[in-house]
Amino acid sequence: SKPFPADDVRAAHAAGQRAFGENYVQESVDKIESLADLRASLEWHFIGPLQSNKTRAVAERFDWVHSVDRLKIAQRLAEQRPAHLPPLNVCVQVNISGEASKSGVAPADVADVARAVAALPSLRLRGLMAIPEPAADIEAQRAPHRALRALFDALRADGLPLDTLSMGMSADLDAAVLEGATIVRVGTAIFGARDYSH
Repeated sequence: SKPFPADDVRAAHAAGQRAFGENYVQESVDKIESLADLRASLEWHFIGPLQSNKTRAVAERFDWVHSVDRLKIAQRLAEQRPAHLPPLNVCVQVNISGEASKSGVAPADVADVARAVAALPSLRLRGLMAIPEPAADIEAQRAPHRALRALFDALRADGLPLDTLSMGMSADLDAAVLEGATIVRVGTAIFGARDYSH
C-alpha cells in the first residue's frame, strides 16, 4: 500500500483485503499503529529493502518479511522477534535476473542461505521472493519467474518445507501466476498510480 495512507488500507480492508505489503519501515510503522483496531484481521508483509538498523521495528510489527537478502538480516530478525509473537514468516529474496542494482541472494547461493535461515529460532522460512527486471512481453516475463520456480522446487526436493513463491507485481502478474506464484505483490492495480510528489 506504499505510499497510500491508512485510510486507503482501511477501505481495502472493508472490501475484503487482508494482506498488505509495505516497502518503507517508518511509513509502515505509522500506518500499522494507526490501524491498530484492525490488527487481528490484518496481515502485514514487509517487502522492501531492509537495513540492519531497521530490523527491530519490522521484527516487532510484521507477520512476514519477503526481502531477506542476506543471513545477517535473518539473524537480526530472529534475535529481535518478541517471544510472545508467533514465528516471523520469511522469504529469501533471490536476485534472479543478476542485476547489479537489485538486492537478493545469487541463485548459486540460495540453498546455503535458505538452510541457514531455516535453522534460526523465531523465524519460519516459507519460500523465495524475486523482483525480475521488467520485460515487455509475457514470454520474456515468464523466464525469470520460471527460474525462481525451479530453485523453489529444487529446495523442496532437498527437504526444505517451502510453500511460498512471492513473485509478480501489477505489471507482470499474469506471467508470475502462470509460473506458480502463491503470493503476488499487487499495488497499482488495487490502489491506483502512486503520487510521490508530496
